[in-house]
Amino acid sequence: MAIAFTFPGQGSQAVGMGKALADAFPVAKAVFDEVDAALGEKLTDIIWNGPADTLTLTENAQPALMAVSIATQRVLEAEAGLSVRDAKFVAGHSLGEYSALAAAGAFSLSDTAKLLRARGRAMQKAVPVGVGAMAALLGLDYDAAVATAAEAAQGQVCDPANDNGGGQVVVSGNKEAVDRAVEIAKGKGAKRAMLLPVSAPFHCRLMQPAADAMAEALQGVAINKPVVPLVSNVLASAISDPDEIRKRLIEQVTGTVRWRESIAYMAGEGVTKFYEIGAGKVLTGLVKRIADGATGVSIGSPADIAAAKDAKAAG
Repeated sequence: MAIAFTFPGQGSQAVGMGKALADAFPVAKAVFDEVDAALGEKLTDIIWNGPADTLTLTENAQPALMAVSIATQRVLEAEAGLSVRDAKFVAGHSLGEYSALAAAGAFSLSDTAKLLRARGRAMQKAVPVGVGAMAALLGLDYDAAVATAAEAAQGQVCDPANDNGGGQVVVSGNKEAVDRAVEIAKGKGAKRAMLLPVSAPFHCRLMQPAADAMAEALQGVAINKPVVPLVSNVLASAISDPDEIRKRLIEQVTGTVRWRESIAYMAGEGVTKFYEIGAGKVLTGLVKRIADGATGVSIGSPADIAAAKDAKAAG
């Protein structure tokens, strides 16, 4: 049985995430301490105590979610004997791609924290508040959603941002165009179409200034070959070459997160169990909708670690 490790993206954050792990396991606490040291501030205080609107800020949510994922992954290895090396692939949803690369040894933890802080700030700064928007179109297949975005653009930007699977596609761009996409999608038979509570239009062409900033940030960071291949968001296939990883991370800022195809690719390569490492259970829910016969397991608490340990012991 082949397994894959997946890592959640923005939207999975919650005040208090990771605290039970840090209280129970010194290896988890060490991750949070290292992230705080890398950023030169107590991000951990915001993660565990809030307020929620401060944690939700892109520049905080991105390194925070990564810290929780890496803390979880290290406890999983130490306590349950389940290592990234046991996986056939790693993959992450948007910012989760950085968590995946850190888990697989491509980035140091300190560099990952700094990169995600830079990424969060660059993405927030790329588009003035109120100019952009994102909307979820539910119940349309990907091709219909792409056609909706194209029809809605009318000279503005409206791009497919996330193809999450299970008839869930997110579009991103100028607010007026995204508003039009919501109405067009309803006319095309979408079950629901709604604006998302986000602070910027991620994964669309309006993010080009952020992509340029990440090109500069990534230039100065060492990337090792990951211990297992990464299934890239923009390719929906596996890569391991450090130069290609750098290139695809830059493209990812403006490109579509091809999550449905990524899960389908891994399932096609024999993966039958997907471990979601870190906060929330969003990706675990999507596995069931995308890959017939595959199972998803979310690991984010001491109880989840204990269950994984018992499952491994039972063979």
